[in-house]
Amino acid sequence: MLPARIVTPRTVAVLAAALTAVALGGCARTIGVEVAPDAADPLCAEVLLAVPDELGEDLPKVPTDAQATAAWGEPGGAVTMRCGVEQLGPSGDCQHVDSGDGTTVDWIVRTDDEGTWSFVTYGRDPAVEVVVPPAVTDDHSTSFIADLAGAVSQVPATKECQ
Repeated sequence: MLPARIVTPRTVAVLAAALTAVALGGCARTIGVEVAPDAADPLCAEVLLAVPDELGEDLPKVPTDAQATAAWGEPGGAVTMRCGVEQLGPSGDCQHVDSGDGTTVDWIVRTDDEGTWSFVTYGRDPAVEVVVPPAVTDDHSTSFIADLAGAVSQVPATKECQ
């Protein structure tokens, strides 16, 4: 017969605290991102499989809570990406962005009054949207958008900026 183990209140408290820390720590870095209308498009899976593990030199990829999304940075100030957003029509805000390896992606680039930048691919279906909040642009340029060219180019371009 095995001896009975004595479980003290202190042991229970330490175990409860450890389990709470693990549970909270596991969720703390997950970024909430709204799923795009066409997130189930099979090309979005290809895009997500090709996203980089880091943007720039110091924005690591972190988990998200929605299909066909990705994020880099920290909760409350992360760059987010959604595949399957609505395509935008021609715009004067359309820019060619060269990744440096010969891959070029056309993006419609906008900023709002709060300083949030948005980039939506032009001429690709499904479209991909990248949102960069002021918490990121305070310390970074948005040139890391070129790091996404390999992933975004999984969706063939059918049009380009004029």
